[in-house]
Amino acid sequence: MITLSIIKADTGGFVGHSAVHPRLMAEARREIERAKSSGLLIDGHVESCGDDISLIMTHAYGQEAGLIHSFAWDTFQATTHLAKELGLYGAGQDLLSDAFSGNLRGMGPGYAELEFEERPSEPVLCFLADKTEPGAWNLPLYKMFADPSNTAGLVIDEKMHAGFAFEVYDLYEDRRIVFDCPAELYDMLMYIGAPARYVIHSVRSKTLGMTAAATSTQRLSLIAGKYVGKDDPVMIVRCQSGLPAVGEALEPFSFAYSVAGCMRGSHHAPFMPVATGQAHPSRFDGPPRVVALGFQIKDGRLIGPRDMFDDPAFDGARRQATEVMDYLRRHGPFEPHRLPLEDLEYTTMTSLTARLAHRWTPITTEVATPVGSRTE
Repeated sequence: MITLSIIKADTGGFVGHSAVHPRLMAEARREIERAKSSGLLIDGHVESCGDDISLIMTHAYGQEAGLIHSFAWDTFQATTHLAKELGLYGAGQDLLSDAFSGNLRGMGPGYAELEFEERPSEPVLCFLADKTEPGAWNLPLYKMFADPSNTAGLVIDEKMHAGFAFEVYDLYEDRRIVFDCPAELYDMLMYIGAPARYVIHSVRSKTLGMTAAATSTQRLSLIAGKYVGKDDPVMIVRCQSGLPAVGEALEPFSFAYSVAGCMRGSHHAPFMPVATGQAHPSRFDGPPRVVALGFQIKDGRLIGPRDMFDDPAFDGARRQATEVMDYLRRHGPFEPHRLPLEDLEYTTMTSLTARLAHRWTPITTEVATPVGSRTE
């Protein structure tokens, strides 16, 4: 069994929230090489999306492993120290604790992990996002694993025809449920259509009995109790041989669907699939970006990556994202560009509500006298 872990954090933006400074990337790569030399990791790769550093690692310690999470924490501490030296923006903003304690749950960094028996050919896609929240993966996961209009294999591949089981988290109540699809598809859609609260955490093949996808589900605002930055989620999707083909897993991103995030994490904006060289949100801290790195895994080694969105086939989605951004931006501070009030809980809305509470008065039920009428 091997474990594939993606662990990410924003430890300092260059410039503002738009990118990661090359020196931070170099520091993370040095740490990965040391971990490989020591035998802690089988293999590792460092990538960025926007202002987040992602550590993509293979190892033999399983999910939630203290040794691996501790290594990631130490690496992010090192890049934070460097970010402070360089005066980068929001240095260490995703590190919400002063000391590591067992694993990274509740400590700020996001992570997605899959433990699996390696197949003879193991194609894997690693998706990294910036300026959005974990629920951004709900729509593409639904399309990959439950929508036959997207994934032909659900109809014509006998290993996929029985469907998939979706594990969904309720981020506000800290509980989970598993939906058996397609039988419970409509039930599931009622929940995952509200991605600010309900998030697909994993997807499992019912025929093969293997987990096919895993996501990060950490929401920084729910951990910190205030807005400290968007969650910038990551996702792992295994492909082929009874799972969606690589092309089926990429197809949902040909549509620049709307996600929450963008400027101050408080707006709806289109999700733009880009090559890694274009994964640097700038306009209104957006549009939110997603990159896809393709690997073949052999004996735990990461063969790759291939930059899967570095393809003119996604130019249409990029044009669409630009047009939708123009449309939404013209709304200014009004919905649907700005998020609804319940999703602004960790911006100034909480303090504003408290400050103005005494000025709200009941609406009177007294009927006004029509103009020109006489009182007898």
